[in-house]
Amino acid sequence: MDVGEHADVVGARVDDRGWSNTRAWVEKTLGEGDRIRAVVPLRGGWTSRMRRLDIEGKGEPRSFVLRSFVKPFFVRHAQGLLTREADMLRFLAETSVPAADFHGVDALAAHCDHPSLLMSWLPGSVRLDDEDVPRRTELLARQLVDIHGLFVPTRARPRTYEAWTAPDRVRLPEGTPRPELWRRAVDVIRRPPPPYRSCFLHRDFHPGNVLFTGHGADLAVTGVVDWVETSWGPADLDVAHCSTALALLHGVDAGMRLADDYSAAGGVLDGDHGGHLYWRLLDALAFAPDAEKVAGPWRELGRHDFTPMTLTHRLEDYLRALFSRYG
Repeated sequence: MDVGEHADVVGARVDDRGWSNTRAWVEKTLGEGDRIRAVVPLRGGWTSRMRRLDIEGKGEPRSFVLRSFVKPFFVRHAQGLLTREADMLRFLAETSVPAADFHGVDALAAHCDHPSLLMSWLPGSVRLDDEDVPRRTELLARQLVDIHGLFVPTRARPRTYEAWTAPDRVRLPEGTPRPELWRRAVDVIRRPPPPYRSCFLHRDFHPGNVLFTGHGADLAVTGVVDWVETSWGPADLDVAHCSTALALLHGVDAGMRLADDYSAAGGVLDGDHGGHLYWRLLDALAFAPDAEKVAGPWRELGRHDFTPMTLTHRLEDYLRALFSRYG
């Protein structure tokens, strides 16, 4: 899961250390006379090393984003992940979804120092602060409805979704005063998945993977990034993932609001409360016990208020709210 890949920068330079082969590969894909003028590392990613590459030459100055897998786990799985993202970017180019344009991929690092994907740079920034949260939540819901409504030919459909946790993998917080709440939640996901109608899923849709511009009435979504986990499955699962992130970032009310905004925008969720609860808990429990997997990238992007205890309490409060409404 990547969080906020386009959100911030940490300097601008041309630096060949550790990626000279990758840089040569990129420059071969450019037009004659074009070159990389500056390299801007992007903060907030978890799975990848992200760079913005500013290009100058004969044409108009422009920028690309380079995703490179450097962690051993993701290098091992790079062929599937980067090939999937490349395929999805090609597909999304023919839709209204604001995704990057595909430019090149070297999923096996045949030419690059690390498996890499090159795509266009999108305007906007990740917004993780507490300003305009209701409006941002509404826009996130509308964007999800658009993504789920895409027609995908059978031959182009991505893989069936994969669950990111299981009952025997859930780690309960140490010393929690509400162990029964956690056990009850785990018991729900011991059940077989409920029947569902499949659609196209982003599968890692959350505020860290959506770019915004403007404020107040001018707030708008300008990009959705990180398409490596695209899947085929229930709309409830995408709503669940974004809802958990909102609850952790902004509190329980924000996490509970998204599903209502999604339905108001025309999205269709499981009409059975028990079925919808299953998907919400399947996602939320993947963050147990303290959401540290996302907390690190969020702190890089300025949310220094997140401690393990804070996130554990928010996650527990969110579980309780889910049971109160859907249980």
